[in-house]
Order: sequence, then C-alpha cells, then structure tokens
Amino acid sequence: MRSQYHFRRSDQGLCAWNVERVIELSRGLPRERVPLSAIRELDEPFWCGAEGQKLTCRQVVEHARLMFDCDLAHPIILSRDGRVMDGMHRVCKALLEARSEIEAVRFVEDPEPDFVGVDPDELPYPNP
Repeated sequence: MRSQYHFRRSDQGLCAWNVERVIELSRGLPRERVPLSAIRELDEPFWCGAEGQKLTCRQVVEHARLMFDCDLAHPIILSRDGRVMDGMHRVCKALLEARSEIEAVRFVEDPEPDFVGVDPDELPYPNP
C-alpha cells in the first residue's frame, strides 16, 4: 500500500503526518464512541487536495470502493481537537450504514508532524 499522509495547515506551513506512524503511536489509546455529528470533516471538502480542486467521478468511485472495503472494527484516529487523522473512509461507511456513532481513539497531545512546509508532491512515497 502506498504511504499515506494526514495534512493540516499551520502557521509554519503545511504539516504532514505519516499515517503508519500515527497508527503505531495510537496503539494503546483508550477507545471511545464518537457521534458522527461530531465529525466536522463530513461537512467539509476532504479528499480534494488543493483548494478549488474537484474530484472526478472515477475518483469518487475509488473512494466508494475504499468505503465498502474498510473494516469498522478498527477505530478511527482523532487528533486532540477531534479532527480525523486516519479513518475517513470508515466514517463515511458508518454514515452510509446509518450509524450514529463510530469507535475512535484520540490523542491527548498530538504527535509532532513528520514534515512541515513540504509540498505533498515532494513527500517520500516508496514504491509499493
């Protein structure tokens, strides 16, 4: 699987966390039930990348495949402020299934980003 990153804008520039590292760091965090109504990303552009970028139908279908294939037994990972760091396809699957909650783990203190101020196209993506 291709490396994935969680991105967030900051005063220092774009911050990027390697999702594999975020998953490893979140092991052992207590699980909690989070209402889907608390997941702000459901009502925000999420997979569009650059501002103003739009998804093609083919890209929407690929995300739908990922939603259908994901496993809700794995908790999503939330940052300290409740933002999704990993698991948006699981959140969407739960919404499609008309669930009201999803299982999550939440960082008390967010880990330091792996990269700050680096363009996403410049990040390392090892060959699968």
